[in-house]
Amino acid sequence: MKLNDKLYEVLKWIGLVCLPAVAWFVVEVGADIGIANAEVVAKVLNALGTLLGILIGVSTYNYRKCDSDAD
Repeated sequence: MKLNDKLYEVLKWIGLVCLPAVAWFVVEVGADIGIANAEVVAKVLNALGTLLGILIGVSTYNYRKCDSDAD
């Protein structure tokens, strides 16, 4: 499966910037603003960010592999 450039950039931003930032925010202020189990929520967000990063990495690897095979 190949992603177009725009979708790749959006997913990369979400996985590498957005989800870790939101997870940090939840840990820092979650309990203060009433988020139950803030640590668990942050853990899930970080796991999701890691999963997304891995999937993007596999996609990038496959894209580069196919691109180099064409040469």
